[in-house]
Amino acid sequence: MRIVIQRVKRASVSVEEKVVGSIQKGFLVLIGVGQGDDEATADKYMKKLLGLRIFEDENGKMNLSVKETNGKILAVSQFTLLGDVRKGKRPSFTKAARPEEAQSLYRRVIENIISQGIDVEEGIFQEEMLVEIYNDGPVTILLDSNKKF
Repeated sequence: MRIVIQRVKRASVSVEEKVVGSIQKGFLVLIGVGQGDDEATADKYMKKLLGLRIFEDENGKMNLSVKETNGKILAVSQFTLLGDVRKGKRPSFTKAARPEEAQSLYRRVIENIISQGIDVEEGIFQEEMLVEIYNDGPVTILLDSNKKF
């Protein structure tokens, strides 16, 4: 699983020129599900995402989570995060999970976030989307179930 988290002042996602999800302060979360990912992986990275302390406290230190700041999450599925360009110039997506598996784990992450009392807006799975991002900082964090960072 690869997840890109961007702290945003606002963000939105549109499909066919219609906004389908929009938030103010919070996280834009791009989620790519890979082969071999499972429910345990989804649960682990959902907890990590919600625990990230990348909002500033009263002293200007990154010390607050999205929940502590009453932030929202805009989630967007993005299989291209699994693109491999180590050989050649055209990405290979063979490491991405099949759509049925990916959608199931993506939904699990979303439902678990909602169960924690955080408002979630989202794009539409497998649709061509336009994402508008007002990155705050900019602050961008990467999570990858196959890398140790």
